[in-house]
Amino acid sequence: MLLTKLHSMLNHTLIIFVKNPVPGTVKTRIARTAGDEAAVRVYEHLVDYTRQLVASVDCRRVVYYGDFINPDDGWNAYAKHLQTGTDLGERMQNAFSEQFAEETDKLIIIGSDCFEITPQHIEQGFAALDLADIVIGPATDGGYYLLGMKQLHPFLFTDMPWSQPDLRQRTEQVVAQHGLRMARLDELSDIDEWTDYQRYLSGDGTRIKRI
Repeated sequence: MLLTKLHSMLNHTLIIFVKNPVPGTVKTRIARTAGDEAAVRVYEHLVDYTRQLVASVDCRRVVYYGDFINPDDGWNAYAKHLQTGTDLGERMQNAFSEQFAEETDKLIIIGSDCFEITPQHIEQGFAALDLADIVIGPATDGGYYLLGMKQLHPFLFTDMPWSQPDLRQRTEQVVAQHGLRMARLDELSDIDEWTDYQRYLSGDGTRIKRI
């Protein structure tokens, strides 16, 4: 059983995309309402939450930084890489390509913008790939908080409406056009606006303590 669990962990890989918490570069929509310092605090809260939830997922974990690799932070237990590319699609595609070169058989990517995602969502994503070619965790803003696959599909990252409300719809369309099987997880909410964060604090603000 131990060997089976080790095989699972080595052949299922989770990519975590994070940004460096530099004022003026993270949560810019929150910054327009609450200021740069508040936006950084919100993002650091999100990153702390993300770090806690991925710690309990049985898989290999790698962190991709947006601007520079922080050599001494809370992610030191995992492999660290730098995102490369001119837009989000190219950065994601490059990360998938690099990790598939490591001979992983299931690969999922998440960001660090969602307080509602749990370890169970990630585990469900890996399980869904037993039958599906692509798994998507849809976000209420029209994007997605999770994307997974068993081999690289470059068309998922090319000419996509990044940060637009039709991103998920367009992604699902191209999956169908290529005749691939898709699985969809629960729809969750990202933290994009100051009101999103206030709603989280006034509602289920203790979720982070339960992971």
